[in-house]
Amino acid sequence: MKKLVTAVMVVAFALSSAGIAMAAKCTVDSVDGKKVTLTCDDASGMKAGDAVDVKGKKGKKGLEGC
Repeated sequence: MKKLVTAVMVVAFALSSAGIAMAAKCTVDSVDGKKVTLTCDDASGMKAGDAVDVKGKKGKKGLEGC
């Protein structure tokens, strides 16, 4: 039973890692109101109308002292 649970966990981890590795690297070309134009390294799996998640770059915040 332990071997089965271990095998299932390994497969689940491998599949989740593969999804993260397949994320496309894109750069923003232009922003016009609510319309954003991106250029991606590999867009072969995308088509017009696909929903995508975009995460903005987080800036570093400085610490204020006394």
